[in-house]
Amino acid sequence: MDEPLTTSYACGERSAPLLTQTIGDFFDAMAERQGDHDALVACHQDRTLSYRALKHEVDRLASAMLRSGLARGDRVGIWAHNCVEWVLMQLATAKAGIILVNINPAYRTAEVEYALNKVDCKALVTMTTFKTSDYLAMLRELAPEAATAAPGELHAARLPALRLIVHLGDGDEPGMLRFADWIARGDADDPAVAAAAAPLNSNDPINIQFTSGTTGFPKGATLTHSNILNNGYFIGEAMKLTAADRLCIPVPLYHCFGMVLGNLACLTHGATIVYPNDAFDPLLTLQAVQQQRCTGLHGVPTMFIAMLDHPRFKEFDLGTLRTGIMAGSPCPIEVMKRVVRDMHLSEITIAYGMTETAPVSCQSSTDTPLDKRVSTVGQVQPHLEVKIVDPETGVVVPPGQPGELCTRGYSVMHGYWGDEDKTREAIDTEGWMHTGDLATMDDEGYVNIVGRIKDMVIRGGENIYPREIEEFLYRHPMVQDVQVVGVPDQKYGEELCAWIIPKAGTTPTTEDIRAFCQGQIAHYKIPRHIRFVQTFPLTITGKVQKFKIRDTMRAELGLREDKTA
Repeated sequence: MDEPLTTSYACGERSAPLLTQTIGDFFDAMAERQGDHDALVACHQDRTLSYRALKHEVDRLASAMLRSGLARGDRVGIWAHNCVEWVLMQLATAKAGIILVNINPAYRTAEVEYALNKVDCKALVTMTTFKTSDYLAMLRELAPEAATAAPGELHAARLPALRLIVHLGDGDEPGMLRFADWIARGDADDPAVAAAAAPLNSNDPINIQFTSGTTGFPKGATLTHSNILNNGYFIGEAMKLTAADRLCIPVPLYHCFGMVLGNLACLTHGATIVYPNDAFDPLLTLQAVQQQRCTGLHGVPTMFIAMLDHPRFKEFDLGTLRTGIMAGSPCPIEVMKRVVRDMHLSEITIAYGMTETAPVSCQSSTDTPLDKRVSTVGQVQPHLEVKIVDPETGVVVPPGQPGELCTRGYSVMHGYWGDEDKTREAIDTEGWMHTGDLATMDDEGYVNIVGRIKDMVIRGGENIYPREIEEFLYRHPMVQDVQVVGVPDQKYGEELCAWIIPKAGTTPTTEDIRAFCQGQIAHYKIPRHIRFVQTFPLTITGKVQKFKIRDTMRAELGLREDKTA
């Protein structure tokens, strides 16, 4: 920014044009250029595919889909952790014009039934089991008719649109196809694939991701080729990715973090995707970085904390690391400093966004000054606009004043699938996506997320942003991780509660924490309730579920849910 901003509004630069190809066309051109270069390494599957080999498998799968009766606009679900087959599905559906539906691996019977029926999934690709979860057992409960149906001819009362179930296992399952047998039906030179791709448009919906709301049913954010291809490209640009980079992706692919910030950031730059495991494991991730000589590493803060605090952390040579993204939830400043210092991630970036904006709206770059990189989520991405408004009036606030962050531009979703009312609630008549996040913007356009509107605590008339208290408590030498929430209080309306995970080998007390706060932060910001815990309730992507912390504390304290308990 040349001139200091006078309002909290910023517009991204537009020197690089938006990509107008479909994902399939863009990938084909990259595969032509990158041929023998590694496109994908799945450490846990012991598989490495060059760009040429990946294209061959994608074309075979697209052909198999079309030969199974799937057509442009049909919805196909993927219910699996990170694997080669996941990225094949991502690219093959895009090439054939089929809409990929990301199903959260944490979903159980009622949730997967809702998701499949909400968008009328015609086919589902699923893993068989993972840890204690039996995915095929859940599907047999939902579709007992599969036991006597021929593969591809399912007619289930509870899943009326579903015709085909494909599983990623090795065994035979009644009424289901093995993925290996399914893809074998395809032909990489099938002219039907090119014929299906020809009429596709970059503004066609191509992906549905269910939002992980804390109340009500999940909403299906529907994204286009243009949404996610451009977002992946500009994310990679901010990281300065090239074909020489090898990006370790331990974050889940069912979420935008994995499939856009990971897969598409790599594939738009000819870089190499590295999956260390099917799901996050700190030791396997450290091993993959060393063995694959990764130059980039993605993760949410809890993942980086788990790696930094692993007892074998110092055994690994992480000297090849350069960049990556920390995102998914607010990034503690002290954690960022350790990542830069101890993991050699001198050019790590911070990204901010939401599924409905494909997802990234703001990101720091590799050359953003370190003080800005550790204290903000960067500046607005190219071809996007962001503004911070008073939640009550909608008026853009001055720099430094908190308000609701809104985003507009190519990244804003097509809409919520089958829910025009919820779409209108989220996207106003001028095209602004209202995020529900509280943020500030400084006069250089750097954005800082200070919390969720619903997470802001009002204690005795004072507005308190839990993130500020968390950042302060991270400085305590015995605090590994901390989450702060508001709980009802009869006198003040709300009081602060801090859940703290102590560092290994330490036993902090409530008095230790309060003494650390005395004279350093205002008295009303000192948590009244302090609990020491071993873990936080997390989503599968590693986001802390603060509402569960609040619910637990309400139950413990015998409080009602309203703020006048």
